[in-house]
Amino acid sequence: MINLETIKAMTLGIAVADAMGVPVEFKNRESLRRQPIKDMLGFGTWNQPAGTWSDDTSMTVATMESIARLKRIDYTDLMLNFSEWYFEGKFTARGVRFDCGRITSLAIFKFIQKVPALNCGSEESYANGNGSLMRILPAVIYLYKIYGKNFDERALKVIHEISSLTHAHARSMLGCGIYSLIAVQLLEGNSISESVKIGLSKAKNFYGNSKFEKKLENYSRLWQDDFADLLEEEIKSSGYVVDTLEAALWCLLNTDNYKSMVLKAVNLGEDTDTVASVAGGLAGIYYGIEEIPQNWLKTLQNRLYLEEMAENFFYALEVV
Repeated sequence: MINLETIKAMTLGIAVADAMGVPVEFKNRESLRRQPIKDMLGFGTWNQPAGTWSDDTSMTVATMESIARLKRIDYTDLMLNFSEWYFEGKFTARGVRFDCGRITSLAIFKFIQKVPALNCGSEESYANGNGSLMRILPAVIYLYKIYGKNFDERALKVIHEISSLTHAHARSMLGCGIYSLIAVQLLEGNSISESVKIGLSKAKNFYGNSKFEKKLENYSRLWQDDFADLLEEEIKSSGYVVDTLEAALWCLLNTDNYKSMVLKAVNLGEDTDTVASVAGGLAGIYYGIEEIPQNWLKTLQNRLYLEEMAENFFYALEVV
């Protein structure tokens, strides 16, 4: 179900988790085991004040703003927003962009050189970071408003194209699609475990009979019966899209509240902000704002702006 609280919880769920991970991004797991993150910190890796969110939230908000303003998905407008974020610091926590993945920046530079939006993303196998996965959730919600539980190949085609604005390899598009199908189940009111189970089943049915069939092998661990029981040592938390999706889902399946989920994700190390925010958006939808620690919300930079963007997005959906 989509209501204003759900949209706010998704937005703040992403931003808080993102901000939790920013100060320790790139730290290895061993160092975080010695000094685990227990609260929202400042400075560290990016030398930003506590509560500062990064590109994960900024590109999510940029996507929300475009959809809300136009009341539709427009690929060129999305890239214009991404460009304004990159060059002008729009959609940021403090008016400054301080982080951007290499593949995303390459796509933005192509766009400002007049390359059509859908031709900007890289199709190379090395270009499979998590830069499209981290910003896909607003598009999922918009498409869910249109298609509801009949979230099928029509919706997934759009998800793939939105990924391809920056990440056009089949593996990245597939990751966004799998994540989307799980998110839809949460919006339908299912539990996290049921949402993962049903979403993965739908993904296998759809992608197993499509041009993505061979690429599905990259995500094969997700369909293992014991995936949730994998040891932490078996979970990678890098910026590789497969690792990020696995880590995010593993954290969701192995916790029962927003706070413990975020702490588990951040303390995995490496790409702390993105793993946490990818999981945080889904956790926000499921647990709601009331489960996000108040002291974290109070520390969050530019929170009122995020809530305003969430409200604009919700009211735009009302007339779609």
